[in-house]
Amino acid sequence: MARKPWSFKEDRRLMELAKSSASLEEAAKVLGRSPDAIKRMALRLGLSLKSKPGKKG
Repeated sequence: MARKPWSFKEDRRLMELAKSSASLEEAAKVLGRSPDAIKRMALRLGLSLKSKPGKKG
């Protein structure tokens, strides 16, 4: 499956979500992307997102 490129607007939104302590799953839902995609981009941007307790991956 081809990956959809991230827009500047999505980068900014992810930064805002990370600042507001959103979980990985919440960010994925808001941005319409998979938790793995969110995790990859967060790492690339140097952001820290927590996964909800009880969920692996």
